[in-house]
Amino acid sequence: MPVSVTDLMCPSSHPSVEGCQVIGIVERGDGGPEVAYLHEHVSATPEVLDLAGPANPGEVFRLAAPCQTKTCPHFGGGACGLITSIVKTLAPVVDALPPCLIRKECRWFHQEGAAACHRCPQVVTVTRPATPNAVEPAALLQRAEA
Repeated sequence: MPVSVTDLMCPSSHPSVEGCQVIGIVERGDGGPEVAYLHEHVSATPEVLDLAGPANPGEVFRLAAPCQTKTCPHFGGGACGLITSIVKTLAPVVDALPPCLIRKECRWFHQEGAAACHRCPQVVTVTRPATPNAVEPAALLQRAEA
């Protein structure tokens, strides 16, 4: 059954959006930030988001939630302007489609296809430098599994 355009997910959401889930952990290396995608669904509960402390959850987690369409500043004319801009301005960082828990309902994939997925691992919601003393991503994954 095809996904309705009204049921699509935004893969770069904010933690305050209802239905938000963690889809990846932002790792920061010499080449810049890169998302390590999760292999199972994790709800972005207050307890999970607190694991990012003292950093902003958007610095540490890649979050997805139902696309907010009319209330999102990136949405207009029936499309996401953010992914259109990303595809036009950023080079691909992977050749194959990365693992993704939301691809079937991802607005970016439905709109831009594989070109969105090839750029997705470099996209982070919070772009300022990481908060000092932020917890390492591997430690977050271990805490979430415990």
